[in-house]
Amino acid sequence: MKKTPGIFSNPGTGPLAGITILDLTRVLSGPYCTMLAADMGARVIKIEHPRRGDDTRTWGPPFLEGESSYYLSVNRNKESVALDYTVPEGRVVLDALIARADVIVENFRSGTLDGRGLGYGAVSARHPGLIYVSISGFGHTGPRREEAGYDAVIQAEGGLMSVTGAPDSPAVRLGVAIADIAAGMFAFQGMLLAMIAKGRTGKGQHVDISLLDSCAALLTYQAGRYLATGVSPSRLGNKHAAIAPYNTFATADGVLVLGVGNDDQFQRFCLVAGLPEVAADPRFATNSGRVQHIDALEVIVNRVLATDTAAGWTTRLRNTGVPCGAVRSVGEALEDPQILARAMVESVVHPTIGPLQVLGVPVKLSETPGSVRTPPPRLGEHTAAVLEGDLGYSRERIAALAASGAMGVLRT
Repeated sequence: MKKTPGIFSNPGTGPLAGITILDLTRVLSGPYCTMLAADMGARVIKIEHPRRGDDTRTWGPPFLEGESSYYLSVNRNKESVALDYTVPEGRVVLDALIARADVIVENFRSGTLDGRGLGYGAVSARHPGLIYVSISGFGHTGPRREEAGYDAVIQAEGGLMSVTGAPDSPAVRLGVAIADIAAGMFAFQGMLLAMIAKGRTGKGQHVDISLLDSCAALLTYQAGRYLATGVSPSRLGNKHAAIAPYNTFATADGVLVLGVGNDDQFQRFCLVAGLPEVAADPRFATNSGRVQHIDALEVIVNRVLATDTAAGWTTRLRNTGVPCGAVRSVGEALEDPQILARAMVESVVHPTIGPLQVLGVPVKLSETPGSVRTPPPRLGEHTAAVLEGDLGYSRERIAALAASGAMGVLRT
């Protein structure tokens, strides 16, 4: 693949080092995809509108020194070039950057970039080795391809919301934008697969990811139940349709999640809980029997777990290999010694915020690890450096482009 010389002050050394990605995305699905790539060493040049920037720069509160915490969560390790490529002067710059890129990632509605001569067909005709990743609500084929898609809508229409929540309550969306995040993950996977294929063929290709497809893929065993029976699964709260006991239970001082996945674990649970008669009850001898008699079983489990604290139960159950855990807040989870030991909370120095905590890299590679190297960029922070260092533009030309409004240059 083409190598871009690059002026980035802290380049990655992970497995994607030497790969240049032109990032035309905003909000979550696309920025999440490109962050995953940047963490693994790719150079990501994020193209933003000079006056608006990424939509999420205004999403809040909270803000840290004027920077949105939402934006900060998915844009580390990137360079920001503020460029209006809808005007001729900006389009010349964009075309020059495309010519130097290995990958383009965009998350516009299907057809939007086609009208600007920037769709896959037009770009690949000029650069057949380019990998072009598209993320959209409904994909680039099918009768709904031109519809806009937002996470909550996709969770609803993709079936996920229908199985989330209590049986006697309205359906609810997951507490994170899981359709967006899953689409970003699948897009990153597709990008890597396209890179492998290019290594064999020398050709780029179009990676077409939809939020709806991604949401459907997450249904897994719930989809399997419907496909096997023709009956759509219903909401079960925190219960599991095929495993028991698997639910949240009240203890003397908090809520505990108990996840008994097999018969051996159930026997061990009964031993710790002092329930020999339950262990010997033929109704509960097998997982299928426990699922069939779940109501009677949960009465017993609720009664016994209420006799001790969540900490007391988790200590004893974990010591015997029974999966369980307390329901914790986001703060409590991020302060877990295991999370910290695995470097899942890291710190970088931001020019205006100072020390900034961000999530770490979840994929641990022994030989070519990813890394958190630089903070999320300020709008236009790298415009001048990229145009001068990568495209050879003079400072006078850059200043003229900035004065015309075709680009934004951060003044420091």
